[in-house]
Order: sequence, then C-alpha cells, then structure tokens
Amino acid sequence: MSLVLTQVYLEPQQKKALAAKAKATGRKSSDLMREAVDALLLGVNTSELHQLDAATRRAEIDLKATVKALDANAKAHRSFMAEMTKLRDAAK
Repeated sequence: MSLVLTQVYLEPQQKKALAAKAKATGRKSSDLMREAVDALLLGVNTSELHQLDAATRRAEIDLKATVKALDANAKAHRSFMAEMTKLRDAAK
C-alpha cells in the first residue's frame, strides 16, 4: 500500500488523546487516523460509534450475568446429581 503524506490540524486535546490511544493500543497515531478516515468514508458517524460502544458495554454486562447464572445452574445441577447418586447407591 502506497501512502501519501497529508498534514492534518488537530486541537491540542485531540492530539493528546490520539497519542494516548496509540500508546495504550501499541499502534501508531497515523494507523488510528487512517481507520477513522475509513470509518467516515463508509458513512459511520460519531453518534453511531457512541451507540455501538454503549451497546457493546451493555452486552458485556449481560454476558457476564448470563455466565454467572449458568455457573450457578451448573453447580446446582452437579449437587443434584451427586444427591441422586447417593440415593441410588443407598437403595441398592
């Protein structure tokens, strides 16, 4: 892929936040900026990104709750089956 040098003016807080995001993700600021441009060209706007982020966070909470409930159910099932085995063995 051939890249073209392009100068972009950012507000100081944007530059700082972009640098922090790049450092946190181990990526280059320029990679993140190209991704943002790609998203814009695909028609994704910031409102949609915020909605997607909120939905993803909610889904994560829901999934953790589901896993917790399934774990509790599995534990109760194992206990029930152990009790059934004891009763069956006692009836022999």
